[in-house]
Amino acid sequence: MDPILLGKGITDQIPVHLLPRFGNRHGLVAGATGTGKTVTLMTLAEGFSRIGVPVFMADVKGDVAGLAMAGDGSERVSARAAEIGVSDYAPAASPVILWDLYGKRGHPVRTTVSEMGPALLGRILELNDTQSGVLDIVFKLADDRGLLLLDLDDLRALLALVAEERKTISTEYGLVSAPSVAAIQRALLRLEQDGGEQFFGEPALELADLMRVAPDGRGVIGLLAADQLVLKPRLYSSFLLWLLSELFETLPEVGDLDKPKLVFVFDEAHLLFNDAPPALQQRIEQVVRLIRSKGVGVYFCSQFPDDVPDNVLGQLGNRVQHALRAFTPRDQKAVRTAGETFVPNPKLDVVHTLSTLGTGEALVSTLQDKGVPAPVQHTLIAPPRCRMGAITEAERGQVRAGSPVGIKYDQPVNRESAAEMLARRAQTATETTQAPPAKPVEEEGSPIGKMVRDTLFGNGRRQGVVEAMAKQTARTVGSQLGRQILRGLLGGIMGGKRR
Repeated sequence: MDPILLGKGITDQIPVHLLPRFGNRHGLVAGATGTGKTVTLMTLAEGFSRIGVPVFMADVKGDVAGLAMAGDGSERVSARAAEIGVSDYAPAASPVILWDLYGKRGHPVRTTVSEMGPALLGRILELNDTQSGVLDIVFKLADDRGLLLLDLDDLRALLALVAEERKTISTEYGLVSAPSVAAIQRALLRLEQDGGEQFFGEPALELADLMRVAPDGRGVIGLLAADQLVLKPRLYSSFLLWLLSELFETLPEVGDLDKPKLVFVFDEAHLLFNDAPPALQQRIEQVVRLIRSKGVGVYFCSQFPDDVPDNVLGQLGNRVQHALRAFTPRDQKAVRTAGETFVPNPKLDVVHTLSTLGTGEALVSTLQDKGVPAPVQHTLIAPPRCRMGAITEAERGQVRAGSPVGIKYDQPVNRESAAEMLARRAQTATETTQAPPAKPVEEEGSPIGKMVRDTLFGNGRRQGVVEAMAKQTARTVGSQLGRQILRGLLGGIMGGKRR
């Protein structure tokens, strides 16, 4: 299988490739703002797509959507392609599906509350440990009572039930305090005001729709509109982490393939690790380490290499490092750290080169034969064939209209779940409480009813059966009680045994 051309080495004048069979060994694209990271991501996505590998990536600034349109073939771009040695360069669009959590700039992306789970949902809601514990109880209660948690209305209904039965639930599941329930309800309100409620519901996203291959054999590139989503860092990072976890838990083990089954690009990767508790960081590390055996390659994109924890960074075999500007002590440390992590090249001063790279240049090291990292190369990055810029709303609408999944996801579905089930139970209980008393067998005015009533309860001239039986019972009980009292008194006075 043909390798993916990333560019051409400036020092050694040799092509720099990424081998498809090592595409699942993950990677990193880093560099300061304006150094060409986005163009590198587009070149990388196009390269995987052309060999039949689907790609999913976030469009943080809106310009990655240019993948859906052919480039303009300008003289500058054509000259860059010729300089690098791209003999078959021609402007071309890639097969693209547009997604959007808010459903405005792409097809809605939804999942259910149950699929998200309490851990990631608690991170989205920014709950503390005590509140997260209450959320765990809510999910457990829903499982035990067979209540589906699909959307936020279902979660609110469960929280109301927990508040109502708080004492009983605290005894059975653990302490539930009213302030914790109220805090979760307020967090849900904030999420709803931010538009996050649209993310929860049905039809839920099917992973197969992220792993599509176009009729011409190219992998479909899924683009998540994230220009607004990234303003909610926890929602953005938690969604992508949920998606990565779903891939890990759902896909079968396949080992090392000739090419990945999917490439997952995580832009603004520092948002994933900011304020992440240790347990969550361990989960991320585990997923990244093991998901390559499921045929998925994960590529992080951020400004600094140290935005990614060392335990994760050590697992990224393919590296593209754009310029780092050493203006501050932190920048200078990042330059030294980045330089030390590359395989040395005796012809290259890595630390000096990192701070002098021009736009569209990068230090590149990829895995070669037997999975050994190649010495770092000062590389001129190949231009993508697509448009290097944003698309218009009309063009976006055109892409959506031709999508194979629009009919499936554009219309929401609201089937019966916890909210509806609890509302129906409450209505049934109310109707039972307010039901009128049962009427007698015969109406008061009927002759038969009057005769039965007189016989049982009597009238002004004679007593009825019920009254007669009551008097006889009273006399009998009174006589027996009188004899018992008499025996008690006599026994106490005489103090002797009866013979």
